[in-house]
Amino acid sequence: MQTTLADVVAALGGELLGDPQATIARLGAVDGAQPDTLGFVAHPRYRSQLAASQAGCLIVGPDLRDAALQRGAAIVTADPYLYFARLTQWWAARERVTPPAGVHASAVIEPGAVVHAEARVGALAFVGAGARVDAGAVVGVQAHVGCGAAIGRGTRIGPRAVLAEGCRIGERGIVHAGAVIGADGFGFAPDGDGRWEKIEQLGAVWIGDEVEIGANTCIDRGALEDTVIEDGVKLDNLVQIGHNVRIGAHSAFAGCVGVAGSAKIGRHCTAGGGAIILGHLELVDHVHITAATVVTRSILKPGQYSGLFPFDDNASWEKNAATLRQLHALRDRIRALEKKP
Repeated sequence: MQTTLADVVAALGGELLGDPQATIARLGAVDGAQPDTLGFVAHPRYRSQLAASQAGCLIVGPDLRDAALQRGAAIVTADPYLYFARLTQWWAARERVTPPAGVHASAVIEPGAVVHAEARVGALAFVGAGARVDAGAVVGVQAHVGCGAAIGRGTRIGPRAVLAEGCRIGERGIVHAGAVIGADGFGFAPDGDGRWEKIEQLGAVWIGDEVEIGANTCIDRGALEDTVIEDGVKLDNLVQIGHNVRIGAHSAFAGCVGVAGSAKIGRHCTAGGGAIILGHLELVDHVHITAATVVTRSILKPGQYSGLFPFDDNASWEKNAATLRQLHALRDRIRALEKKP
């Protein structure tokens, strides 16, 4: 695809410095960019990358306006990273081929299912009885939509993904390949003889609008009430969400995060890769968990938290970690002092 800088600014705004008719053929990183590349510099600390870049145009913030002008063409905007994110959406909408609506001949649509005429159901996909697929939704190749499930307008279910019986996802969502929504939660009762008795999982999964769920992520159905993922939540690949968890709107979890059953996560929370949140805990709004942290108690104050031994508010944890690195030297000094007469 090729476009001009004038087209970009007309669609997304910003102050253009340079030739409006300059042609852009690709989006790319600042390093290694070519003259037909449109890139971005997210922060003034990357000023040195700006000066060396061969990109045809760079998206920069006001602090780098003059430096960018000396180098060549630029688009100046208050938040270059956000601008670039919206640029990728605009670019993808122009570049990607939208599959035509309709049901593939090899798909199975059970009686009682309702598939909107403007939806698409791919090859070898299954839509169960009583399910609903709204306008503009896509059910990918070999995907499974269980009986009574519902897919909102414009939501895409990827290849081999599962939206199990009675589960719902709202509008404009994305479920990537292999994700499973609505498998049974991990519920078993010991019978006294060393065996486990299954607790039937009678709830479902309720997912709001504009939620993105990564490849091979699993969201378990509730035991009695529903597991709830509110609007705008973003889950990376290989995330595990246990039964009856509730995740507040616009929270985001990176890869391999695990949330045990009945945890309640607030709005605008984040968790770094590999973090673990134990069951039945509560995290208030605006709590940020760094990578690999194990959360073992509720967090009732917004902030950033880190650690394995144990976690704490981030500032305290960093001080303790710095002390821990000196522990061996401190021990030797104490021993030397003890040996003195």
